[in-house]
Amino acid sequence: MHDAGVRSEHAYLGAFVSIGGAFATWLTSTKAERAGLDRADRWGIFIGEWAPTFFALGIALSQYEQQEGVLGSK
Repeated sequence: MHDAGVRSEHAYLGAFVSIGGAFATWLTSTKAERAGLDRADRWGIFIGEWAPTFFALGIALSQYEQQEGVLGSK
């Protein structure tokens, strides 16, 4: 992934966007859909589960960057 241009900062950003997206999706679903709170919860959880994956990718990429000496270089 690093060779394709994905850096640890990108993965961390994706994690934080996922957290915000989970909240926004949950809030939107509670207001816009008549399916009830259960469905809104499922949407929020679905999006929220992406965050740990992005954090794990960020950690892995950060370790790679430290080993290769490219941490923080553009």
